[in-house]
Parts: sequence; structure tokens; C-alpha cells
Amino acid sequence: MPGARLTVEERIVLADLLLAGATAAAIGRQLGRHRSTICREIKRNSLPSPYGYRPHAAHSQSCARAPRPKPRKLAPGTALRERVVSDLRRGWSPQQIAGRLAREHPDEPGLRVSHETIYHAWYVGGRGSLRLALQTEARIERSRRSTRDRPESLRGKISDAVPITQRPAEADDRRVPGHWEGDLVIGVGKSSAIATVVERASRFTLICGLPGGRRTAAAVNASLTSKITALPADLHRSLTWDRGKEMARHVDFTIATGIKVYFADPYSPWQRGTNENTNRLIRYYFPRGVADFRTISQEELDHVADLLNSRPRKVLGYRTPAEVLQELTVATTT
Repeated sequence: MPGARLTVEERIVLADLLLAGATAAAIGRQLGRHRSTICREIKRNSLPSPYGYRPHAAHSQSCARAPRPKPRKLAPGTALRERVVSDLRRGWSPQQIAGRLAREHPDEPGLRVSHETIYHAWYVGGRGSLRLALQTEARIERSRRSTRDRPESLRGKISDAVPITQRPAEADDRRVPGHWEGDLVIGVGKSSAIATVVERASRFTLICGLPGGRRTAAAVNASLTSKITALPADLHRSLTWDRGKEMARHVDFTIATGIKVYFADPYSPWQRGTNENTNRLIRYYFPRGVADFRTISQEELDHVADLLNSRPRKVLGYRTPAEVLQELTVATTT
């Protein structure tokens, strides 16, 4: 068959025609092959003089040079496959898995795999590929943030609000831990909410349930205060929030925690970009238009936060937020 390797029968015919003095072009026409194929065959597989071209020896040489299929890194039953599957189930992306494996096993190629290999194994073939495609689609879902996420009654002027322009410069370079960004994530029907805060340097995330899902200033203040005061004092530096009135009791929060609250400009979510990105990750677990936070316990919220904080991040050199926060905390106390 043209395009396939020469068979032993074709090589026998080639040898006979070559012995009869036929040209490469004539042999090619006889076999239905291009003359360049015949020329390469004669050049590669002829024996040293005086033997010349011998069909069976030529066939053996060709078969010996043929590339052998490499064992698949993610073949069923391998430890690497089990590790990849486990990380996929934890919500990690193929790039995060590949980056983390490279970080953990820099000198062991057999324990590493590229993200392209993971994509191919799970999107192109094998059971579960559709499931993973849907999960990944949810992970990267991006939607425009609407200013209608909150009723207008929850937006407006806040007494004694300190603008983000007065936030300490050390909060911008992400070298000192303890500077946080926060906001609400709204549930189905806009009838419930949770509060989320993320540490800027490490991307460490806290998810705070609100009693009955209520997003009142009193509920938000109590929930955030409870979570923040459980952390070391070195992590009590600043909190950046938007202009929602759920933070109307920011002065009480500062008195209770020692954390100064700064407010982003109206309708400027990019000034809290770390929190906005984190909330998109949280939406993977609590989809928009589905999650009712009145029915979700604090234990479930803490579990999701643990998943995010133990997930390697490319921006962190494939370290996890928990690892980076620990490193920064140790560095600032020594």
C-alpha cells in the first residue's frame, strides 16, 4: 500500500528487478511506489559490496530501525496516573498538576508529566473525558460582573470610609503578608450570601458563612471578625472592600481586629482583582444561579477553602497558598 512501509514481498520483487538492471523509476512504477522511496530503500538497506541489496536482510534492518511505541506515562495502573486522577478530582487543572509534579520531582522525569499529555489523555480518549471537560469549563468560566448583584439599598456612601489611595504601599508589592481583599458572593435569587477574603501575597482564602445567609452589616462584621481573629496577629494589617453597605460597620471591625479597612472606588472591581479571581474559583463549587447559602454549612465552606488553599498556583511557582503564607509568616517573625 503506497505510503506504508515496504513489505518483504515488495522487497523480493525490488531485488529481482534491481538485479535485472531496472531503474528506480521503473521499479517504483512496478510496485506502485514513488522512485524516491525505492532510492531510499536501496541506499539504507543495501549490504556492503559484494553482497548488495538482499531483500530478507533489508527487511530485517528496516524492522530493527522502526520506532517502538513508548510506554504511556498515564497508562492504567501506574502510580503517576493515580496521582493525576487524584489531583483532577481535587479540582486542579492539568497545568497546575504538571507544574506541581515538576516542583516536587525536579530530578525524576518518570514522576513528571506535561499538561499537554494530561489534556490529551482526558479530553481525547478514555472514560471520564466529557466529565473533565465540563469541570474544566466551569473552572475557567468568566462572566462580566454586574453592578446589579446587590440591591441598590445595599450600595451607597459609607461613613468614615478611607479610600484605597491611602492604603499602605506595602500592600501593593505583595511582599508583606496580612493585607486582605474581600467581598460577598451572592446566592441564587440574591436571597443569600457568603463573605470571602483573600490574602494578597499568598492568595490564602477564608470563606465566611453568614447567619441565615443575611448580608447585613452586623452579620458580615461578626462573621469576618470571628474568622480573622483566629489568625496570628502578624496577619492583621489591612482589608480592602468595595462600597457595599455590608461593610458599614467597618469601624467596629477595625476595633475588634486591628485591621484598617480601605474602600475601592465605586464600580472598580480591578482594584480588588485578587478577590475577584478567587470568587470565580469559588463559583466552581457554588455555581451562580444554583447555590443557596442558607443551606450550606460553615464546615462545607471551610472544606472548599481548604481545597483552594492546598491547590498549587502558577503565580506562586506551583506552591500552594498555605505553603506561601507559612513561609511569609515565618519570614516576618524572624
